[in-house]
Amino acid sequence: MGAYSTYTDQELIALLRAADHAAFTEIYNRYWSTLMAMAYNHTKDKSAAQEIVQELFVGVWSRRDKLEIQTLKAYLATAVKFSIFKQIERERRRRDIEHKEYKLNSYADDEQKLEAKFLQEYINGQVELLPEKCRMVFNYSRVEGMTIPEIAKEMNISEKTVEGHLTKGIKVIKTNLKDSGILIIAVSASSHLWIN
Repeated sequence: MGAYSTYTDQELIALLRAADHAAFTEIYNRYWSTLMAMAYNHTKDKSAAQEIVQELFVGVWSRRDKLEIQTLKAYLATAVKFSIFKQIERERRRRDIEHKEYKLNSYADDEQKLEAKFLQEYINGQVELLPEKCRMVFNYSRVEGMTIPEIAKEMNISEKTVEGHLTKGIKVIKTNLKDSGILIIAVSASSHLWIN
């Protein structure tokens, strides 16, 4: 095949799934510096940043046949943010252990809670981007636990309109989660979220 540098991300993803090493190398070369800059900007530690990005690419290769990436750049950027988030939380736990405030046998549970926390914070950010009325309906329903009739009365709109806003909000958030690859990165945490 021709020069991989001319291929689109979607073409590279297809080749990656077929275990094409050259396609993987092109993805690595195309995004390494950007991801390194992101990781370093948060960690302020070159070695830590390199480790985060290296582990990310190892994971991409090992899971290549299972990945359902819509937008490669968004997927990789989100994966780096997730790794940084986990590193920060692990460092916090390490400090807690040193101060004997943390039980070692709770590690596995905390890993799942950590993933759920990251996902929920991402979803919270997506909710803030929704149109105002859609955001209000979503928050009344998912945060305050109000029923559709209660929301309709509170906002002085019809129940059908409430249902429409809620359906739209959930659809937009799920689409953004899928496009960013977050549902693939930490799918084990999905049971804790309010978009089910």
